Amino acid sequence: MNPVIEPEKERRLVFQGYQTLRTKIVSGEYLPGTRLKLDTLQQSLGLSSSPLREALNRLVVEGLVEAHEGRGFRAATISIAELHELTHLRLLLECDALRRSVTLGDEEWEGRVVAAAHKLRSGNAAIDAEDWSERHRNFHLALLSGCGFPRLMRFCETLFDQAERYRRIARLSTHHRKKNVEHRKLEDAALKRNANAAVKILSEHIRKTADRVVDVLREAEATPPEKTRDGK
Repeated sequence: MNPVIEPEKERRLVFQGYQTLRTKIVSGEYLPGTRLKLDTLQQSLGLSSSPLREALNRLVVEGLVEAHEGRGFRAATISIAELHELTHLRLLLECDALRRSVTLGDEEWEGRVVAAAHKLRSGNAAIDAEDWSERHRNFHLALLSGCGFPRLMRFCETLFDQAERYRRIARLSTHHRKKNVEHRKLEDAALKRNANAAVKILSEHIRKTADRVVDVLREAEATPPEKTRDGK
């Protein structure tokens, strides 16, 4: 029997498990389809089953974990069909949030965009991919952060992180885009308050990444699948 845990401590443990698992899934440390066994996770994360189950259920709601009755949890699988849906939703919501930000954003919004863009340019994906990915996420979300709709921002954050799993796959492609140029153009258009140009650049940016991932996934479909690993 698990010991009784105070509500506040329970919430902290749930959040700790949620954040750790979410990072491992989005980063690809737990590959799509990886079994997330409670006993293994308890040992590796140092958490009891109750907060772990709650954390996993939260990730189910976000679409990053799948719950299979009688078979436990797995890191969500990926597919070309889901990627198309994610891309469609990102184009709808992120472009709307960007247009609103460019139109309504104040000086604090401008400051967040400039700071995030500077940090992104200072990062080096070849040296530290995880650090660059975090800077990349912060830049994109800073651009959207002036939209004025907190719920829209939460949706955009969730979709971005789901798409991040696919972007990691795109790194397998031998064709590398000049993303720094795209990000600079996006920053310039946003700060010049040119909403139409900013939205066009963002749309092309999202579509190009999706197209690269589709190419990689189609190549993978032509090769025998590897056995699913257990989460450790």
